[in-house]
Amino acid sequence: MPTQHPPRVAIVGAGTIGTMAAWRLAARGAQVLAFDHFAPGHDRGAAGGESRIFRTAYMEGRGYIPALRSAAGLWRRLEQETGTSLLRMCGAMTIGAPDDPAMRELRAGAEEHGLDHEVLGPVAAADRYPQHPLRTGETAFLDPAAGVIRPDLALIAAARRAAELGAAIAGYTPVTRIEPRGGGWMVSTGDTAHDVDAVVLAPGAWGAAEGPAHAMLAGFGLVARQITLHWFPARDPGALTPEHNPVVIRVGDPAYSCFPVMDGVSVKVSTHSAPRPDVGSPDGLARSSTPELLAATRAIVRDHLPALHPDPVRIAAYADAFTPDGHAVLGALPGSPGLYAAAGFSGHGFKLSPLFGDALADLVVDGATRHDISRLDPARRL
Repeated sequence: MPTQHPPRVAIVGAGTIGTMAAWRLAARGAQVLAFDHFAPGHDRGAAGGESRIFRTAYMEGRGYIPALRSAAGLWRRLEQETGTSLLRMCGAMTIGAPDDPAMRELRAGAEEHGLDHEVLGPVAAADRYPQHPLRTGETAFLDPAAGVIRPDLALIAAARRAAELGAAIAGYTPVTRIEPRGGGWMVSTGDTAHDVDAVVLAPGAWGAAEGPAHAMLAGFGLVARQITLHWFPARDPGALTPEHNPVVIRVGDPAYSCFPVMDGVSVKVSTHSAPRPDVGSPDGLARSSTPELLAATRAIVRDHLPALHPDPVRIAAYADAFTPDGHAVLGALPGSPGLYAAAGFSGHGFKLSPLFGDALADLVVDGATRHDISRLDPARRL
């Protein structure tokens, strides 16, 4: 949607993607107004939970690897522009049977794109990381270009940088109405109306639940699902910090991920085997576990994570919006000039969020983007 003047852009939702879009749009000279019913860095949405994984080798599809490499550069740019340390490279170790589809995809993607990696058997893995024992017949895939990000610090840093570049980010200001007007759009917040050239819909989990953004995204089948996390105390916390311990993902049965110690005490564990329930509205989310999920997660710790005590010291739950095919909806909405969707990131948005923000800035300012986001096209069949 190129214009003859710096575009005036409203961003509906200043969570992960909205905040990154505000930063990249402001860097391109756009006049940015971002609105959220909370504030950047809040813990109510998908960015809650203390830490997020960054990976370059990607079991979800090798087609994402070029985007992940570009995203790493943008994370470093955000660090440089804000003087904030955000991405701590500690590596990622994925454990599973060699013939598991996820393990095959990791190896194929690494070979196709020339990624540094190692594949270890049980003896070599035990020598390197005894806190994560392998079962007979399993291998470990090591991705050194991986690490952890503090999501709250990252979003606060991006919002601060966007504001320095001229963006206005209005927290605790929900959008109540969005409608076309005069070749552009009118975005209302209570009794105040804002005329803009373009609107970016980045409502996070609320895009599946309520409000004007939900109404405009209703055709994409978004569902808000609960992601429950458990923190278990480390027997020796110093041995499990990012300096000594990678992010670990196990595929197969059971499937789970666990993180290095970030709080000086505990390790976050997330089971991937249990279903993620539809919560309707994130505002009604029960931010706790269930007896069944707690028992399953404790069993994972008991059977596979001997460096942890098997009783959690903290439990929390968050919501994210999922699409039917598990891939986000990102780009211009067909038939609605100046309206852009950024929704349904399905538990996989954070690591790529600065690239998604950069792609949105390209689309709004130039009408096209150099980033390959074709698999996320809103016009695709879901």
